[in-house]
Amino acid sequence: MARKNQRINRRRFLVTSALTSSGLITANLLSKSGLAQSTAPGIVTSDKMRPQIPYGVASGDVSRDQAVIWSKSDRVSRMIVDYDTSESFRNPQRAIGPAALESSDYTARLYLTNLPPGQQLFYRVTFQDLADLNRYSAPVTGTFRTAPTDKRDIFFIWSGDTAGQGWGINPDWGGMKIYETMRRLNPDFFIHSGDYVYADNPVVAQVQLDDGSIWKNITTPEKSKVAETLQEFRANYVYNLLDENIRRFNAQVPQFVQWDDHETTNNWYPGEQLLEDDRYTVKSASLLAARAKRAFLDYTPIDVKNTHPERIYRSFQYSPSLDIFILDMRSYRGPNTANRQTEPSEETAFLGTEQISWLKQQLRKSSATWKVIASDMPIGLMVPDGETTFENAANGDSPPLGREFELADLLRFIQQDEIKNVVWLTADVHYAAAHYYDPNQAQFTEFNPFWEFVAGPLNAGTFERKLLDNTFGPQVKFQSVSFDLEPNRPPSEGLQFFGTVNIEGKSEVMTVALHNLEGKTLYSVDLIPEV
Repeated sequence: MARKNQRINRRRFLVTSALTSSGLITANLLSKSGLAQSTAPGIVTSDKMRPQIPYGVASGDVSRDQAVIWSKSDRVSRMIVDYDTSESFRNPQRAIGPAALESSDYTARLYLTNLPPGQQLFYRVTFQDLADLNRYSAPVTGTFRTAPTDKRDIFFIWSGDTAGQGWGINPDWGGMKIYETMRRLNPDFFIHSGDYVYADNPVVAQVQLDDGSIWKNITTPEKSKVAETLQEFRANYVYNLLDENIRRFNAQVPQFVQWDDHETTNNWYPGEQLLEDDRYTVKSASLLAARAKRAFLDYTPIDVKNTHPERIYRSFQYSPSLDIFILDMRSYRGPNTANRQTEPSEETAFLGTEQISWLKQQLRKSSATWKVIASDMPIGLMVPDGETTFENAANGDSPPLGREFELADLLRFIQQDEIKNVVWLTADVHYAAAHYYDPNQAQFTEFNPFWEFVAGPLNAGTFERKLLDNTFGPQVKFQSVSFDLEPNRPPSEGLQFFGTVNIEGKSEVMTVALHNLEGKTLYSVDLIPEV
């Protein structure tokens, strides 16, 4: 009943959000709609003169008493956020945010603190023109739920891989409509498991499909080539925000974001030189990655700590039933090699020593029933990088070798410290799957059985099923595609996937399900918590 009472009037809220995201509603119209009883601060001026909020709002890294609010203006201006527990903003509180400057591409984030736990909150963002303090943007609204302090139902979504392989925003098809499918489920939050953008995948105006029909993309100059400059990387995030489904989703569903490779370039690793890729004039993957990370941090609602201003891996004590651990398998890895080294070394790094130590410490401290590890790559699926090297840890049937040493050490630690109820969620491979890792079927046996669930893509090409590596004994319980699927199937074929997790408040049974583009459940399993 409590969850039902938290439901919002979606129709009114979403109509208002869609209009304000396009800058079409003034403060007076908002007042008449019933969504806001007070007008925006300052005086009302011509829409052409006031700051604009062209790409909506987003919230993220929501905890029991904090949240990050993100938005972008079109000029130098100051972010202001009003928020309330009432949709009508009867008693709003105001937080004055930072200036959106050229250095951040006019993006800004504001940290709301001391929020009530387990509560639906409504917020509206305005920007004050710093060149004329009497000019304010029309407000744009959003909502989110803070995490609870007690055991109650939790429902969230995860997936990855947005706008890849040249499949961009097709208005004739309905845009990136899987985001609308997910939004309608009204989850507590969303984990984006990486490949938030495809900075290395240009989008052209038209793509001919196998049946002779034409897929039509919205295009922009920056999205028509691989990203190399900071502005080109930022433009990839702007491109995705042109889609109204994403803007509606962002306004309603808070996010926990991570990155993988395509935010920079395919299969990159620190120190790589792109000598064979003629598309790039910038050959240093590390230089590209530095610009890519800056764009990622500018354009996502991520909690960037002053002590770790560029760190993506982080954890959240969401509720007594759930802790979330967000990994970064990209920034600290060694080079992509044949991955068959017989001893650990800097070359076999995957998460890296510091991140592994951090993860062990956070897992050991966790008192939550369920520990969800959000991984940007699957553990047991073999992902090649060319003919002789590998992109992830899996490298073929054998005892642990290469990058697998880190994972073996981590799994052994989880067993020895008796850390229970660890579930891995991931994306990356562009299909959906459920894997059960069984030490009785593995070559490395010093671990407790666990589940890994794979989802994606969200609006990208779908690819054939990958081979499994038996090092950690994965068993396929479900896969959404076959080995002989023709690669890079377009979104219009419907092979787009996301996953949902429901933790029942009283029993704490975790139900994990995999869904298609239309939201149909393809597979579901109930996981009973171990005590």
